[in-house]
Amino acid sequence: MENLLGTPVDLRLLAVVAAVLIGGFMRGFVGFGGALVTVPVLSVVWGPQAAVAITSVMGIPSLFQLLPEAVRYSERPIVIPVALTTFLTAPIGSWVLVSVDPRLMSVVISGLVIAMVAMLAQGWTAKTNIGLPALIGAGAAGGLIQGAAGIGGPPVVAVALARGGSPKQQRANVLALMTAIASASLLPLWYFGVFSRHVLILGVLLFPLYVAATMFGSRYFSRGGHRHYRRAALTTLAVIAVATLVASLRSYFAA
Repeated sequence: MENLLGTPVDLRLLAVVAAVLIGGFMRGFVGFGGALVTVPVLSVVWGPQAAVAITSVMGIPSLFQLLPEAVRYSERPIVIPVALTTFLTAPIGSWVLVSVDPRLMSVVISGLVIAMVAMLAQGWTAKTNIGLPALIGAGAAGGLIQGAAGIGGPPVVAVALARGGSPKQQRANVLALMTAIASASLLPLWYFGVFSRHVLILGVLLFPLYVAATMFGSRYFSRGGHRHYRRAALTTLAVIAVATLVASLRSYFAA
């Protein structure tokens, strides 16, 4: 059974709603992870290209929703170099996407993320101020990975968590950096004609749920959730990395 938009009205639609709500909550609470929750589920229903585009559309309001907090508390000397480099390298990542085997790249990326999570989970933080070369490197990696594999968040999130500081400041840095990551992917999607009328309508229909869940996650953080922020962020990174590694290994060896 389908409605006029071609959206299946069955358990898959319930899965979409659940994914949007969970993804929005993660975006509001830890500052990232929304797309990594929603895209796999939406891909099953509408295909991967539509899933990425729909997630981008419904996430646009949350960029503005979380931006004031990011601007107020984030560290500009950290955010600006990473963000600028992300915008410069994302198009290169898109070129890599069509030139290199993405399955192999996904395996490598997942392994690197797991290694970084292991270091951070053991309490590693930068003992001194993170230098400009490290920030540019994180931004370059984030942009390249975002363009090539659509998971550009982990490198920049790892830098934000390694920076140390209060949970509020760490989360603000993550919010600012993820805003740059998400924004950097919009122009390539438009250039390749992925924003169809159908995708735009679905994104607009879903964004109220996503925005509400984002607001709830943000409120949870401010009302006591900040005590669990670092653990939740590291757990999210670890789950994402392991799940991606398993999926990418299966895809790589099945080919």
